[in-house]
Amino acid sequence: VQLQASGGGLVQAGGSLRLSCAASGTYAMGWFRQAPGKEREFVAAISRGGGTTSSADSVKGRFTISRDNAKNTVYLQMNSLKPEDTAVYYCAARDGSSWYGFVEQRRYAHWGQGTQVTVSS
Repeated sequence: VQLQASGGGLVQAGGSLRLSCAASGTYAMGWFRQAPGKEREFVAAISRGGGTTSSADSVKGRFTISRDNAKNTVYLQMNSLKPEDTAVYYCAARDGSSWYGFVEQRRYAHWGQGTQVTVSS
């Protein structure tokens, strides 16, 4: 499984970015992030078909996960960005179709290389 994340960058607070994760197939996918000095945390997840999504409380109402299975690509639209959103963002894929434990990193067998998002105040 190959995952290629892109779309990170530097943006001012209140701005928007869209992250993309191109996969080599169709999988249930998640986005996680790791800020400096902190543990990696769950951001959002989407089922294989795209009919089920979930996001962390810290990003709810600001971030939207979506997918285009024709392109095997998952997106994370990030609006109203805050300095505390600054982190390396990782996309991850899990084998199978289960939705169980979608917030748990250990459920995801495949990880992309990460893309840096920096939000300035």
